[in-house]
Amino acid sequence: MRGGHRPELADVFRQHARAYEQAHGQATSAEQHRALRDIVRCRTRELGGHKRRCDHCGHEAIVYNSCRNRHCPKCQATARAAWLDARRRDLLDVAYFHVVLTLPAELGPLALCNPRVVYGLLFRAGAEALLEAARDPRLLGAEIGILAVLHTWGQTLHHHPHLHCLIPAGGLAADGRHWVAGSRTFFLPVRVLSRLLRGKFLADLEALLERGKLRLPGPLQELATPKARRRWFDRLHRREWVVYAKPPFGGPDTVLKYLARYIHRVALSNERLLALHDARVSFRWKDYAHGGRRRTMRLAAVEFIRRFLLHVLPQGFVRIRYFGFLAHRHRQRKLALARKLLQQDPPAEAPSGPTSSGQDDPSERCPSCRLGRLVTVEILMPLHAASRSPSIVDTS
Repeated sequence: MRGGHRPELADVFRQHARAYEQAHGQATSAEQHRALRDIVRCRTRELGGHKRRCDHCGHEAIVYNSCRNRHCPKCQATARAAWLDARRRDLLDVAYFHVVLTLPAELGPLALCNPRVVYGLLFRAGAEALLEAARDPRLLGAEIGILAVLHTWGQTLHHHPHLHCLIPAGGLAADGRHWVAGSRTFFLPVRVLSRLLRGKFLADLEALLERGKLRLPGPLQELATPKARRRWFDRLHRREWVVYAKPPFGGPDTVLKYLARYIHRVALSNERLLALHDARVSFRWKDYAHGGRRRTMRLAAVEFIRRFLLHVLPQGFVRIRYFGFLAHRHRQRKLALARKLLQQDPPAEAPSGPTSSGQDDPSERCPSCRLGRLVTVEILMPLHAASRSPSIVDTS
């Protein structure tokens, strides 16, 4: 785009979705079609909205509705803020480790054809590996808590499934009578975690393949034969699976800021887009192989859309999960026990009302006079319902 306007993902989709559909439409899932449609319509007249008027100066503004698709970059900031506020009460005042568990590239084609099953296996095998290693008295000897988030992308939008796991440095003793403090500089041996992850994942995957529970289109069909499947599994067993434990960081506030970088992210944010011109998209990426150097990539718009849609998850698939003493079924009870053992006070209740000071939400303030509040005066129906008259809100 010219004229200094930086494009958004919706601009790319709006201009080039038809070309993408012609090239890849038959291989596009219902969820991917839905993401394309929703992102294009997000915060436009097509979804309707509401008219707001300042109760002081009469300034009017129209606000269109969000699509709420979890793959839409415009919708994730609000979702992230709400999620982080809820998680604030789950954090302990201890150091935290960040562990990354990565699937080998050889498993990529199988994951793309069976995302719900393969990504689910990654969660299960990853959690079991971490919990088993932590229970070993030679390593930690405790039940740990795990918050795991699935990302399926790399910086250039290539397929790169991995889990980001946030784990307190320590855990509950088996008898529940004391907190086992972990090292502030070392969590668990990554080689042990790597081999546990590999063994557990491949054992479950082989059982599913033997029972014919996975889709095997195209070149993957050879995995239906025992001999080819055995060779494939032998290669995967010989590989070292990548597990990385980052140095710890401490304190709930630091953890929340850190979490914000990983929770409710999409494969590529609007901020990374630089240009859309001549059916090519330019975007920023970090080259971690060379110290995180910032680089620019240019892709044909159709290829850019194809890569982005690789990371659309199946409907209803949960990409943020909790294990160990953070598992939903006993989280509150075990967190209360952990705080008691750590002699930490329970978290303060979230302030009620618009803000902790009782003042109006700044987003409600009139951008024109800065004195009045914006009040909804009219509901704007979605375009498909335009034949009906918009509702009028009585503000008297």
